[in-house]
Amino acid sequence: MEGASISVFVTMQKIYYPLLCIVGIPANLFTFYMICFRKCGMSNTAIVYLSCLAIVDTFYVVWVILLDLTLTFWTVQPFWHSNPWCGILGFLQYGSLYSSSWIVVVFTIERYLVLRSTASKQNFSQTWDTKMFCTAIVLLSHLVSVPMGWINIVTPVNLTVHGENMTLPRCRYRNHTYSTVIVWIATFLSGGIPIVLVIIFNYLIGYHLCRASNLFTKEERRIMYGRNTRGTLTRTIFILGTVSVAFVVLSLPRFVTYCILRTRYNDESFNRNDYSIPINVAGDVANMLQNLNSTTNFLLYCMVSHRFRQELVQAMTCKAKARELSTLLNHTTMKVFSVVNHKASLSSSPVTVVLTSLKQTE
Repeated sequence: MEGASISVFVTMQKIYYPLLCIVGIPANLFTFYMICFRKCGMSNTAIVYLSCLAIVDTFYVVWVILLDLTLTFWTVQPFWHSNPWCGILGFLQYGSLYSSSWIVVVFTIERYLVLRSTASKQNFSQTWDTKMFCTAIVLLSHLVSVPMGWINIVTPVNLTVHGENMTLPRCRYRNHTYSTVIVWIATFLSGGIPIVLVIIFNYLIGYHLCRASNLFTKEERRIMYGRNTRGTLTRTIFILGTVSVAFVVLSLPRFVTYCILRTRYNDESFNRNDYSIPINVAGDVANMLQNLNSTTNFLLYCMVSHRFRQELVQAMTCKAKARELSTLLNHTTMKVFSVVNHKASLSSSPVTVVLTSLKQTE
């Protein structure tokens, strides 16, 4: 890239990351509200998984996009270039990244098991079990992220700021063997393995649905899945498929470029900020795509779910609340009048008891 192109690319990132924060954080929080407190036609387990995904994506946007990338492009000396924030921020970033990736993986596997067997459907339909699964995923993700706090170290670096040479502390990568091993493990845990599992189980879900449509009639499938749950199951799988495809498409480029950087360009003399090198540009574009993955679920739900769009319109116009209040008042009024009429009928029609066939006992 030439000098003008490099300047445009840097400016684009300076605008892109704050914009992701401004749009992504409210969108994820509003998605959590819509999924948890509105009737969007999802199953109970899907509500738990997707609401948990919205929360961890919000934390990812805060830790990675807001506090790391936005401050990097807009400030000279972000606060995390000092101890202990240098290590803490890495721990929090990878904890939220692991959580987001593996919630999608576990949700995909759970949907496949529900389709595969009736026993799994009964076991995984419990909301309490799903909440425990999500809690375990988040806790384990942060536990595995503890070593990520050790791969960076604060060291003084000579920099030129506004034409002046100065020495500033910088949170830099610790170039040791164990740091390289930890980074490779983190790369596969956050990208490689989840991507492969999501692709495999989405293929199995599609294969199972196609096989069921060929083996059974429409009426038989309705009896197998249930009349009331069939629509909810279909909507949940459709939403899951959309989220999974977005996860793979937006995460795979970053995994590929990171592997290339860690193999061919894993050298201390390599300047990662030199955008005249194509792999640096490709790596930053891949990072932009992966970070976009944490802010797009609200848009995906709007695109693929008619019930979600319907509830969104009602929430924005407050029609649903007015309808619920009117229904509640009408129902309460009807109950009051029915009780009054019932009492009146009891008092106006006394019951006469006639005893027959009485026998005297001694």
